[in-house]
Amino acid sequence: MTAQTITTGRAAAPPVPDPARPRWAGPALAGVLLLALLLYAWGLSANGDANAYYSAAVKSATQSWKAFFFGSLDAGSFITVDKPPMALWLMALSARVFGFNTWSVLLPQALAGVAAVALLHATVRRGFGEAAGLVAALALALTPITVAINRDNNPDTLLVLLLVAAAWATQRAVATGRLRPLLLAAFLVGCGFNTKMLQAFLVLPALALVYLLAARPSLPRRIGHLLAAGVTLAVSSFWWMLVVDLIPAGQRPYVGGSTDNSVWDLVIGYNGLGRILGQGGGGPGGGRGGASFGGASGAGRLFNDIMGGQISWLLPFAVIALVAGLVLVARRGRTDPKLAALVLWGGWLAVHYAVFSFAQGTFHPYYSTAMAPAIAALTGAGAVLLFGAYRRSARWAWVLPSAVAVTGAWAFVLLSRTPSWNPWLRWVVVACTVLAVANLAAARLTRRAGLPVMVAGLVMALLAALSGPAAYAVSAASSRVNGTNPLAGPTTGRGFGPGGGGQGRMVGRDGSAEVMPRFPGGQAPPGGMRDGEGRRFGGPGGQLDQKMISYLEKNRGSARWLVAVSSAQQASSLILRTGEPVIAMGGFTGGDPAMTVAKLQRYVERGELRHVLVNGQGGGFGPDRGNSEVTAWVQQHGTLVSAGEYGGTSDSGAQLYRLS
Repeated sequence: MTAQTITTGRAAAPPVPDPARPRWAGPALAGVLLLALLLYAWGLSANGDANAYYSAAVKSATQSWKAFFFGSLDAGSFITVDKPPMALWLMALSARVFGFNTWSVLLPQALAGVAAVALLHATVRRGFGEAAGLVAALALALTPITVAINRDNNPDTLLVLLLVAAAWATQRAVATGRLRPLLLAAFLVGCGFNTKMLQAFLVLPALALVYLLAARPSLPRRIGHLLAAGVTLAVSSFWWMLVVDLIPAGQRPYVGGSTDNSVWDLVIGYNGLGRILGQGGGGPGGGRGGASFGGASGAGRLFNDIMGGQISWLLPFAVIALVAGLVLVARRGRTDPKLAALVLWGGWLAVHYAVFSFAQGTFHPYYSTAMAPAIAALTGAGAVLLFGAYRRSARWAWVLPSAVAVTGAWAFVLLSRTPSWNPWLRWVVVACTVLAVANLAAARLTRRAGLPVMVAGLVMALLAALSGPAAYAVSAASSRVNGTNPLAGPTTGRGFGPGGGGQGRMVGRDGSAEVMPRFPGGQAPPGGMRDGEGRRFGGPGGQLDQKMISYLEKNRGSARWLVAVSSAQQASSLILRTGEPVIAMGGFTGGDPAMTVAKLQRYVERGELRHVLVNGQGGGFGPDRGNSEVTAWVQQHGTLVSAGEYGGTSDSGAQLYRLS
């Protein structure tokens, strides 16, 4: 029954409360959303520029609408970032309204995270009731990697919101049999594609399967609806790509991350098969190897010492709940909403688990935040289903206590990996787990135990399941974010994240690798670091001190760009420090063939560029450690600017040339 408005002849009476929703539901949801907002937004100013690569693009987008549309790194639009621009648009619009600062860039991310929690609650509540929706919302809000990424400016936060919204719309389409919400779901996934390309499509098998199996219309109509949704998906996904690729190369920026200056190559290569297959995957654009920030690929990746504490706390419970839930509702019929919801979230989880576990290319732990809605939804729905079976059936009475025991045991294992970090916490989890199982068993076996004992068991179960992720979440909320690879919780020996210590591993195209130390605050050392191919990256400002920057500003003249540097790692820092456009000749890490001798000559002849910073060892940038032709041309035709001209010190790793 829904609330109704009773109208009299003169005035409308107050709405009648919906008896299907208990009075505590509204305040409880408000509390969860407030908790999410605090975790995602508390102390954001401490995060500074967060991921400087994206922050530089946001700043450039506030200075140029051309840079805004293309997602250019610099306001002069020499090269784009290596992702589509939809997430940048959201942050750039905020920065245009409120001015460019930490809050204007990061607060939209935090609010998008809170909106995802609210949408997940609404989606799960519709199929399984208020309690399930609240548990799901709380589980998502406390997922450690989700807290970390929602305090950063990577595109994953918006991606999760769009995909959860698509799940909500798909559920509406299944329940009503109408085409319009299915088209909305397809449109939202398309927006996800323009946020993080092919990763958005990982939900498509689950969304299409649940509509095909469970929607009310006849099979021919369901197929027709899916075909119409496919057309909508294609239009909403590919419009930006087609527009960019149809514009002549000379009238737009180079597509960062591609090998042939096309978005199509970026989709299929670097951001597509290259991520899954690793080196050699995806054709020319996929042969760049990848950084194993999440550990070795395999079935156990999501449970290893890097990933386990970020995403896997509730994964065992979610899997148990999925299997048991499918058995419990399997006989209810094809259109049963509970069965449809389990297929949707179970399919979402299965596809993401397979891709993230076995991907051979670049894999960051924060990618796994896309799994969090499915894990949280199955946790909320499964808790309600298992509790109902626990009360009704002697055969099912031990499934819920067993799932609680497995969840508590896994939390103990995760917390034991960092024994010096809050050492008391794992014993609290053990105590809560034991009490939860004991109370649930007593309430089922002994009639005298009654409702209070059962409620106490449920409360203890909730504490056992969420104490660990909550501690990690608070850690992420109280630490300065590592913008390039955010993590929550304590150091576990590898990877990057708050707290210092640990190691990461960068793999080159030829399979070479080196261990890279992690530094306090997630910052690189003053001289930067080198990847497996010997490229330097991560140093502040490309080793440009303030005296050199002042020299460049004074001697820029009417040039369009302040300076050209090897990579976006250098350029982004300079853009943020000066507010001026800077050319990143080789894209993100210096591997893009964006600059050519002919292009550089045109810029110099037109007076658009007067200074170039090159690698002192002659490596430079571009495929195979750099475009040696460009570097040689600069060294042959340019004039080396000595440190004495700007009052700085010489640095063999960064040589400034003046061109005229």
